[in-house]
Amino acid sequence: MITIVLTYRNRELRIVENCFEALAAQTNKAFKVLLVDYGSDLEFAEGLKNTAKKYNFITVISCPVSGQLWSKCRAINIALKQTETPYFLIGDIDSLFRKDFVDKALSLASDKVMYFKYGFLAEEESKQKKEFEDYTIDFLAGDEVTGTTLFPTETLKSVNGYDEFYHGWGAEDTDIHVRMKNLGKEVIFYDQEILVLHQWHAKAYRSKSSTSPFHSTLERANSNYLKITRQTKRTTVNLNTDWGILPDVTQYDKLTITPDSTLKIKPIDFQITAILAQLKNYKNETVSIEIIDVDKKQKSIQKVKKKLNKKYFNYLKMEEVNNLVLETIINSYRNTPYNYQFNRQKGQISLTLVF
Repeated sequence: MITIVLTYRNRELRIVENCFEALAAQTNKAFKVLLVDYGSDLEFAEGLKNTAKKYNFITVISCPVSGQLWSKCRAINIALKQTETPYFLIGDIDSLFRKDFVDKALSLASDKVMYFKYGFLAEEESKQKKEFEDYTIDFLAGDEVTGTTLFPTETLKSVNGYDEFYHGWGAEDTDIHVRMKNLGKEVIFYDQEILVLHQWHAKAYRSKSSTSPFHSTLERANSNYLKITRQTKRTTVNLNTDWGILPDVTQYDKLTITPDSTLKIKPIDFQITAILAQLKNYKNETVSIEIIDVDKKQKSIQKVKKKLNKKYFNYLKMEEVNNLVLETIINSYRNTPYNYQFNRQKGQISLTLVF
């Protein structure tokens, strides 16, 4: 028996339903799907639930974390904590699985780690309704594409699952492969045949008007974090932080009510340092923080004071402040209910946390 975990946020429902149909057509039914909706907007969340209701093998786990950084690792770990089957497969919501995929996966299942070669479809081909074998593959992925991986469940649990440092996109799948190898497990790339196709979808480009959380150098941080995992031969992670924590809806509801404290500051270096340090002193309360940029005139005045060796305020760039705040959340408060927005046009950061 295999548990297949799929993670989701705001993906086009046509693509999702194609994935579900491919799973429904499996010749071997010895599987179940845990579908983790990690913070979709209401329209997508409701559409996903309605679509999933058509398939009795799918259980939807809803996480009310909109306004937070995307964390595929936490989403996977939430499902892992609920898994009792001997094998655990990380799937991709954009995938189409050959009808014998589950049968093949079960035949390959062992104490080893197995991942599967992808065939990528072009845009127009992805919009077609065909039998798996009839699709024309645009290009084949190599062994660097690690998104669909089969694990012995207890082995993955023994290293505390996926590393929840990783947020945004990049490196998390490679990280778990590296740690499995560090643990002494054989990691095998199954490329004898194509069992998984990847549907084309538009990249989620961010508009300048978007206020959703985004760290400008997070992918590079993830990449360098992975390098350290390799160098130190790390196996077990999340040692000082609880992992796979399912969000408590009652706590997240507190984000919508009047906070106990509201703090407003300017992007001055020592004020940012102070307010981020103060977060560790909150308990059983909700705090709202607003960081509001100043105009060019005020910044110019401080630059003049600096040149004259007078006391001055060092104003940080708002993008720099944004990165500092998000890094603090990732490192110390990623399991804390929070909502974050950065309005770049207005020069305003809004953060609410429930302690």
